[in-house]
Amino acid sequence: MTNYSVLRKIKYKKVRKIQPNFYEYTGIYKTDPVEMQLFVYAENHFEEYHKVPLPKVEKELNDKFQEDKVKWLNVHGLHNVELIKEIGDLIDIEPYIIGDILNTTRRTKMEELHDTLFFNIKSILPDENLDSIRVEQISFILKENLLVSFQEKKSDFFTHIRERIRSNAGIVCRKKNDYLLYLMLDAVMENFYITIENYEDRIEALMIESKTNHRQDVLIRIENNRENLNFLKRAIVPLRDALFSLKSFQDDNEYDGIESANYTFFARLHQKCLELLEQIDYDLNSLDSASHFHFSAQSQRMNEIMKTLTVVSVVFIPLTFIVGIYGMNFDNMPELHWKYGYFEVLAGMFLLVVGMIVYFKKKKWF
Repeated sequence: MTNYSVLRKIKYKKVRKIQPNFYEYTGIYKTDPVEMQLFVYAENHFEEYHKVPLPKVEKELNDKFQEDKVKWLNVHGLHNVELIKEIGDLIDIEPYIIGDILNTTRRTKMEELHDTLFFNIKSILPDENLDSIRVEQISFILKENLLVSFQEKKSDFFTHIRERIRSNAGIVCRKKNDYLLYLMLDAVMENFYITIENYEDRIEALMIESKTNHRQDVLIRIENNRENLNFLKRAIVPLRDALFSLKSFQDDNEYDGIESANYTFFARLHQKCLELLEQIDYDLNSLDSASHFHFSAQSQRMNEIMKTLTVVSVVFIPLTFIVGIYGMNFDNMPELHWKYGYFEVLAGMFLLVVGMIVYFKKKKWF
């Protein structure tokens, strides 16, 4: 029996009907302790704190001597609901935003509230065994000179960004927190490229196999890959819409949390979303082609079998008729008394079969 891989299907669940002030983490990553990491940097200044407690965070955020510096607070883990709520109270964000951060079944969204920009996104990567995908929700709060990122678990999505800040490489230390948000969104979107590239390798193999393997398991694998590509598309479409909405902020001039020159970077992310969706649509069309070819090959194979059976049936129909006539028990059948009647009937039947086969070949019926 041929084994085939099936990706774990993730469904968006309906939002529970709970009290507005009741918070609950709906994700699955609950084993590791919640930790916070704080970066405070400017062009010629850098500070980094690991496993920083909340009082230290509060002190750094309220330090008047560092008002012009960018502060990045990265939170690993969401299952400590009380801590997440305290962080929300510290940075003064709406309670329902805390609920959206903890509710990992929410779709990707972007929302602007006065001086605060809230952004959450689904990070998707293929699992190590390539049989499932890992989904993690990452949320961002952009406010004044502060950027807070909430991750469900520890991961290496932003390692290269941390190294840039530590070594003062590139322009990240010369830019504000909106450019940092762009870098982090771009890093998460790279995971989509990795996932889709993994699918493309599978799809290419399925395209080849569908032309040689007529077994049903090929069709099952095609359908499984189609379902999961549609899931990826469902995760990218709201991100595309959210990034497109940023253009209206630039046109309306109502939100000044993003510098005018940096809107170009977010436009690049929007363009990447379009490229990803185009690639997914191409892969879906490839799967449709493989599926149609599989069905066409099955139908062609069945037609060949039916044509062969039909030719055989047509050849034996007249032979059966002749045998039926001479199998009747009538006394007055002159051919029964011929000396060579048996051989003459066999020869006639043989010539009849040969003549029919020659005729069918001439008509190219098989």
